[in-house]
Amino acid sequence: MDLSLSTRTVGDRTVVEVGGEIDVYTAPKLREQLVELVNDGSYHLVVDMEGVDFLDSTGLGVLVGGLKRVRAHEGSLRLVCNQERILKIFRITGLTKVFPIHTSVDEAVAATD
Repeated sequence: MDLSLSTRTVGDRTVVEVGGEIDVYTAPKLREQLVELVNDGSYHLVVDMEGVDFLDSTGLGVLVGGLKRVRAHEGSLRLVCNQERILKIFRITGLTKVFPIHTSVDEAVAATD
């Protein structure tokens, strides 16, 4: 499966909609998108993972890297996910303590940093 990416602006947040699989083959595409957004001055990101079917350690690394990039600019990176199989990965790795995870884009956009 491939990876689909699209972005839109909601208020002062940039929402990145991700679909498909985030793995060793597709993660570089997501990394490039996050780097480009930060380089363009978007420091408050919401990554909508509702369409993600699979996430491996490479994908987790890309998300952590994106978080470090936005935090270097006093920004934020929030995740949207309510799929149990994906949430389980974040719980097992302890990343639920690192990433704010929301059940909807609206909730993530409304959250204060």
